[in-house]
Amino acid sequence: MQRKKFFFLGFLLAFCCGAFAQTKQYKVVNIGFYNLENFYDTVHQHGVNDYEFLPEGKKRYTGQVYLDKLNNLSSVIKDIGTAISPEGLTILGVSEIENRSVLEDLANHPNLKSRNYKIVHYDSPDARGVDVALFYNPTHFTVLDSRPLRVDLPPDANGYRHKTRDILWVKGSLDGQTFHIFVNHWPSRLGGEAASAPNRAAAAQVCRQMIDSISQSEPAASIVVMGDLNDNPTNESITKVLKAGGNQDKLKAGELFNPWVSFYNKGIGTLAYQDAWALFDQIMISQPLLGKKDDQFRFYRANIFKRDDMIQSSGKYKGYPKRTYDFDNYAGGFSDHFPTYLTFIKAL
Repeated sequence: MQRKKFFFLGFLLAFCCGAFAQTKQYKVVNIGFYNLENFYDTVHQHGVNDYEFLPEGKKRYTGQVYLDKLNNLSSVIKDIGTAISPEGLTILGVSEIENRSVLEDLANHPNLKSRNYKIVHYDSPDARGVDVALFYNPTHFTVLDSRPLRVDLPPDANGYRHKTRDILWVKGSLDGQTFHIFVNHWPSRLGGEAASAPNRAAAAQVCRQMIDSISQSEPAASIVVMGDLNDNPTNESITKVLKAGGNQDKLKAGELFNPWVSFYNKGIGTLAYQDAWALFDQIMISQPLLGKKDDQFRFYRANIFKRDDMIQSSGKYKGYPKRTYDFDNYAGGFSDHFPTYLTFIKAL
């Protein structure tokens, strides 16, 4: 049986005891989320509106563009979290991917192949053909169960029900501790924030209902909800429907902790929306992950990952994420979102 390798924080916490100092060592895992911004392959998928992301489409999404994007995204995923743990990410949720093929290309890229990432993915009914998925390191995480959660949107003004991404639910064992992971990509703000708000509330409700169901049978469940929510931490879809708040001391029973509220209140974001910072890429946790038990993983820190080459260096969008396309013009970037991740620690 292969021996598991564990890495520690770059420091040891010292506790004074008389004239001596005792140190405590911690096992560390990073759990992240990254919107990969229209990560399509170059082949038309039947029944999907992917025409602009084809070699003959208006974006001229050629094989070389695909290879560039694959290299760029894999280089980012490789580096996320390595400042805290050399293993980087143990679990990564992603959105805006077309199919399993692009996920396999990522996992098998030389930048990531040594991680041996495995994939959980289901095709969803989204009209643009984009899905959510989960990468995980099988050395530490074992999938026990998974399924897509269908999101039925309310009818629009003409009575039409648009199709959107499923929510991915994955139950697994993280070094012996059961975790429930939700990967979300809620409906966009197309048509205006207020007009589209019921769509995001519908997605939030699906997620919340599953959380409530889990909590009934597992009151102390370790739950992680992540995704591009197309809403900020203070929007009602998150605070009232999903029931997540940023003040640990004021959380009610069953509510989630959202560490991104403090970031957002300081003007820190993960993407540019209407020429201002927004923080749509969030990861929230159930209250048991805020505990102090030495034999359980607990929340340590929230992080937004940025590298200099991921940031637009000039022009109107200077300082924002460097995206793949500026409208229909190839920009050679990474994604229009910065990835986020949470660090968890457990005493050895």
